[in-house]
Amino acid sequence: MIDNRPEHTFLSPAVALKAMICTNIIMYMISLIYSGRNMTLSLNPLHALTPSTDVLNFLGASGRLPIVKFEAWWSLVTANWLHGGLLHIIFNMLALRTVATLVMDEFGVYRMFSIFTLTGIFGFLLSFIGNVYITIGASSGICGLIGALLFFGKSRGGEWGKLVYKQTAGWVMSLVLVGFLMTNINNWSHAGGLFSGIFFGWVMGYNEKRKENLFDRCLAFVFLALTLWLLGRSVLNGFFLIFA
Repeated sequence: MIDNRPEHTFLSPAVALKAMICTNIIMYMISLIYSGRNMTLSLNPLHALTPSTDVLNFLGASGRLPIVKFEAWWSLVTANWLHGGLLHIIFNMLALRTVATLVMDEFGVYRMFSIFTLTGIFGFLLSFIGNVYITIGASSGICGLIGALLFFGKSRGGEWGKLVYKQTAGWVMSLVLVGFLMTNINNWSHAGGLFSGIFFGWVMGYNEKRKENLFDRCLAFVFLALTLWLLGRSVLNGFFLIFA
């Protein structure tokens, strides 16, 4: 008898994506609550509902300031889950929903999360090297996922591979254009995420090269546990700092 039951339904692509988006939204809401009166309320959509810089710092923002002054190397992980305004998180979550879905189709849920985490770290590390003062946002990890798709499309070839490559190359061109036209865009983070995404896409492979295995699952769970622990610790520390 053939068992057609889906494996690991609790970590289906839909559940994984919802969990990632909800975590970003929860962290954003917490940053606004902790900011209180120091939150920026502006009619300018680019600055509407902006959390306090001090709050973002102790919640896990990365860059030269947190790492040099507070030795917060752990911020290389947490900064990927923080956002600096309403439009910032809306655009990033819309991008994450599109890009992560495609990556999960070709790489699997576990490799997607590992690539997102690792490329976020590399993006913020390059930001530190590039002397970016303070930086946050899921765009580092999202650019990493785009980089992995860029590798997939070029490596796979064929009609589908060419289509994916063309689509992701268009996203890259948009990132470059936006990076030059708009202020406060962390091009270091985007570049670090993108190029490390190409590298990790090559290292980890995609489904047509090999299926996800126990190592992929364990690695993803290690990154998940590390991320939840660091975010939870920063939220608790902030709570006692503000309300105790």
